[in-house]
Amino acid sequence: MSQFDAAVFEEFILEEKVAGFFEKPIQLKSGRQSHWYVNWRSVTNDVFLLDKLCDFILDFVEDQKLSVDCFYGVPEGATKTGLLAQYKWAKRQSHFGKGTHVLAMGRAKAKLHGDPKDRYFVGQPSGRTVVVEDVTTTGGSLVATLDQLQEAGVQVVAVLGLTNRGEKPVDAADGVSVADRISKRFGKNLPYFALSHAHSLLPKLAARLKPSSEVLSALESEYAAYGTAPLQFR
Repeated sequence: MSQFDAAVFEEFILEEKVAGFFEKPIQLKSGRQSHWYVNWRSVTNDVFLLDKLCDFILDFVEDQKLSVDCFYGVPEGATKTGLLAQYKWAKRQSHFGKGTHVLAMGRAKAKLHGDPKDRYFVGQPSGRTVVVEDVTTTGGSLVATLDQLQEAGVQVVAVLGLTNRGEKPVDAADGVSVADRISKRFGKNLPYFALSHAHSLLPKLAARLKPSSEVLSALESEYAAYGTAPLQFR
C-alpha cells in the first residue's frame, strides 16, 4: 500500500494527455459549451496505464479508510476501470477466495423487462460498493446510475470521480455542486470524492499547454457562469 498523492495523480493526467483545450467550444453531454475536455479513454484502453490508474484509486480508498467489498464503474466510461479496480482490490484482501468477491458490470442500456439485477447489470454489485465515474460534470449520469443501484438494493458507500469538472448542476434545485446533488437525493451519508478537480488541474494544464488568451478568457467566463467557484488564470 502507498499513500494517494493528488499532485502525482495530476501529473499522471498531464503526462498522459487526459485533458486539453479547444480553440472553438464543443457541446458537452449536459448541453453546455466548453473550451476544455477530459477524456480517460487513452488510459483505459492501455492495460499498463489502466493498471496504474487503478492503483491510484485503491490507494485513495485505503487512505480514506473506506470499507469496501465491490467497485462498480458507471457504464460505459468507467466500466473497465471498475472491473480492474475490483479485481485488484479483491486480490489485496487477506480473505480472498472462492465466493468472496463478485465482478460487477453494468449495462450501457437497460433491458426493458425483468428483475433489476438482469435489467441493469451483466453482474450485479454485492456488498459495500464504491461507484467509480470517469468524468463528473453535472451529475446526471451518476444520479441515473445510483438510482438503478438503489432500485436493485445495492449498498453504495461512496462515489469516486476520477476528475470533477467543478460545475453546478443544470437545475439549481439540485444544489450548488454534484456532491450537493447526491446528498439531496440519496442522503448525507453517501460521500462524493474526486481524485482530481478542475480548479486545481486547469491552471497546471494551461501552464503546460499554453492555450491562447482567448481560450483562457472563455474558460473564466464559463466558470463564472456555472462553475462551483470562479476560475482565474492571471
